[in-house]
Amino acid sequence: MTPRLKFLALAAAPALLAVAVPVAAAGTPSPSATRAAVAGDVVPGLTAHAARTGSVAADKSVSVAVSLAPRDHAGLAAFVSRVTDPASADYGHYLTKAQFAARYGRTDAEVAKVKEYLKSQGLTVGKVHSGNLLVDAHGTAAQVQKAFGTKLSTYKDKSTGRSFYANEAAPTLPASVASLVSDVSGLNNHVVLHHQAAKVTPHNGPGGGYTPAQIKGGYNVSSSTTGSGQKIALLEFDGFQQSNITKYDNQYSLGSAAPTVKKVDGGSGSLGDGQVEVELDIEVLNAIAPKAAVTVFEGPNSDAGEVDTYQAIVDSGIPTTSISWGAAETQRTSSNLSAVDAVFQQGAAEGLGFYAASGDSGSDDAGNGGTSVDFPASDPYVTGVGGTTLTVTSSNAWSRETAWSGGGGGKSSTFSIPSWQTSVQQSQGGGKRQVPDVSALANPSPGVSIYSQGQWGQVGGTSAAAPEWAAYAALYNQQAAAAGKPNLGFANPALYATGGTGFHDITSGSNGAYSAAKGWDFTTGWGSYNASTLTTKLLGQ
Repeated sequence: MTPRLKFLALAAAPALLAVAVPVAAAGTPSPSATRAAVAGDVVPGLTAHAARTGSVAADKSVSVAVSLAPRDHAGLAAFVSRVTDPASADYGHYLTKAQFAARYGRTDAEVAKVKEYLKSQGLTVGKVHSGNLLVDAHGTAAQVQKAFGTKLSTYKDKSTGRSFYANEAAPTLPASVASLVSDVSGLNNHVVLHHQAAKVTPHNGPGGGYTPAQIKGGYNVSSSTTGSGQKIALLEFDGFQQSNITKYDNQYSLGSAAPTVKKVDGGSGSLGDGQVEVELDIEVLNAIAPKAAVTVFEGPNSDAGEVDTYQAIVDSGIPTTSISWGAAETQRTSSNLSAVDAVFQQGAAEGLGFYAASGDSGSDDAGNGGTSVDFPASDPYVTGVGGTTLTVTSSNAWSRETAWSGGGGGKSSTFSIPSWQTSVQQSQGGGKRQVPDVSALANPSPGVSIYSQGQWGQVGGTSAAAPEWAAYAALYNQQAAAAGKPNLGFANPALYATGGTGFHDITSGSNGAYSAAKGWDFTTGWGSYNASTLTTKLLGQ
């Protein structure tokens, strides 16, 4: 399964459809009990796009993450709107984790009810995360099928040939428990999140791709702001080798501390082809904010692993997160998108900002010949980062910038346009969330200079642009702290309130269906940052 959300207009309602379901097949406590289904918790187009090949072995270990619907969802949305609006008296007065749980999390009694039900079905209950909105559990496939009243089967994708497992029907729960639950992640492993880094072009030495000096010069980053005292999180589904990071840092005399690694649900396993993504993310952060403390949250590449890893980041309280992994909205289940969105919303309430790559497939993120956007860049509580081609002068100053053809952008098929974006609402948007919000260097030519897997190379993609923006947020937070101002947190309301001041407005280039234009557009959003002028504008709001 994979994340996917409901329209914002529906966000106030739990993702449930109450139905009478015979309990015998599900093995629930009472044969006459009414159960309710978790709507939208089935892989879209499952039988049309995949062939069933068998049943999941009864003794297969399955981990699930049970998401609970927030209390007073409408009140939570209103609070986030105020706390992130520079014109509001509540701006920057973020909630602590305890305050969030008390106002919007489920009560301890409600959480206990969910836990007791899971245990009664033979599942082992794990962590209850901060906010009282996520409960981890695991058991055998047989136990999971009994608990959630659905059958787990194996399938083969008709177009890709990839084998996966999935639940044949929406999970069901006793009505008293179902009224609390918005999603059950882990019932399928259909979608594998992909990283947005373009292929590395090897070089004999550094200088293939832009260096830290060229990136910082191009975006007018002062040498006096280094990210000192700030923290940045990275969401990753693969690992890295510190020796590669050390080689990069030493080459450019960055003096960055080694990142801390937090493994979620056991981590991602052995190193894979995503290693270049992780090393790119770390090195770009070090290039722009060399003194910021970086924590790599490494989780399994699954929908349950995804929601748990995002929640672990929120639990940590780290104020800025860079995200370079995602998948098209249309490839995800709506209930799981809702679950991830709730985590981002909790983060926004607590003053945390997320910067996500918008994808490297232009306006066709799903690759099916239409238009589609990548999630989580399309989430209304995330800053979506598109891609550009940056040119700097011989003295490393900004010269010009165009939209990169691979940069993801367009309109969401899932979310309504948020209030802070209506000022730039486009006729093609159809009243939906518009992506991206901002952009930065992504074109692999010139790309950025990195050292990965034992060699120098240049690499691009919007997964270079996302950490470029996360690094800026850390620099801003450093200056905001010195000025007695709050962290930037969820940045979009403040960024849109600038009206474009502090940005390089990019007016040429396209990403397929959309072309760059004056002001906000579907290819580059507001554009890339001029660190000095944007910080001045934001601090003065």
